Amino acid sequence: MKLLTIMTIFLASSLISQELKIKANQFDADEKTGISIFQGKVNIIKGNDELNASKVTVHTDAKHQPTKYIAEGEVSFNIETKKGSLYQGVAGKVIYMPTIKEYHFFTDVHLKQIDEKKEIIGDEVVLKTIEGKAYARGAKKEPVIMIFKMVEEKE
Repeated sequence: MKLLTIMTIFLASSLISQELKIKANQFDADEKTGISIFQGKVNIIKGNDELNASKVTVHTDAKHQPTKYIAEGEVSFNIETKKGSLYQGVAGKVIYMPTIKEYHFFTDVHLKQIDEKKEIIGDEVVLKTIEGKAYARGAKKEPVIMIFKMVEEKE
């Protein structure tokens, strides 16, 4: 019975947690501040999510768990929301807060929702992956652009 309970707990925790894999040309860390900096062709993969950038700064808490990621320089990404929606895009800078599963995209943002064929172009976009909601703001001189692929009904 104890073995069954232990196996159940182990399997449940392995289903909840996912491996986080970060590759980069350079890595610097400061355990006191909880800041790790990855530079040069940075690639981060966790589950179905992937992020690529020139530089990624990872902030961690006292238990060494990531609390914030800041990706800068030619950022590209693939994201799957909790409800299974698929997003793909590029931005100049991305901030991800894993505790609330929220992405903030800045500077020349192009965000495509692959499964719904929607696209948002703006200077600041927020994607809340738990709720499946997105918000956008244009630059001072440029509006937000939203593109929908519409299916026309035949008469």
